[in-house]
Amino acid sequence: MKQSDASGLHVSGLCYQVEGRILLDHVELSVAPGESVAVTGPSGSGKSTLLMCVLGLIEPQAGTITAGGREITGLGSGQLAQVRRETMGMVFQFGELLPELSPVENVALPVLLDGGRHQDAYRDAKELLDELGVPADSTPTGMLSGGERQRTAVARALITAPEVLLADEPTGALDPDAKEGVAQLLFSAARDRRCALLLVTHDLSVAGRADRRHELRGGILAEAGVV
Repeated sequence: MKQSDASGLHVSGLCYQVEGRILLDHVELSVAPGESVAVTGPSGSGKSTLLMCVLGLIEPQAGTITAGGREITGLGSGQLAQVRRETMGMVFQFGELLPELSPVENVALPVLLDGGRHQDAYRDAKELLDELGVPADSTPTGMLSGGERQRTAVARALITAPEVLLADEPTGALDPDAKEGVAQLLFSAARDRRCALLLVTHDLSVAGRADRRHELRGGILAEAGVV
């Protein structure tokens, strides 16, 4: 597995097209540890495709991606899964939690699946949920409010202490009050935990909280406000 001295997230020359439609045209992007970058753009412009490339779930036609000092482009599925577990955390729009499990069970799951000790995983999960203001008891996650579920999803993404934190429309399904709380949580978590945060959103008020905002149109990713 190729190693790099560069921490954080680095995307260089990334190209991806499907059925003749160019979604990513030599995209360049770097996000430093503790920095947050929001990507906006019209629906279908390729924002989520960019995240899926970073996760290794979509293979680009050209370019390189380095996450936490590890180049992920060209890795096999087993190595990709290992890099995701060790360096990345992901927050989806609808949380993608298991509703029948309690919050602490959902948050501990990534550690347990990676062979971590049950006692340690549950202790760390409960501490993280307490810190983020989510009840960690036996209440099924499906019974929580939308904001609490999304906070649980953030906790699950952070439990492995990722170097790169990804978020795909993390506030898109929330009411205004819950949106405000989750957005604040994401950006403060990136800053305080020194994660490189790459967030995709349609919401300019959320994007405006980021250290930098980029816009993706016609396959071109450009920093907003920079000519």
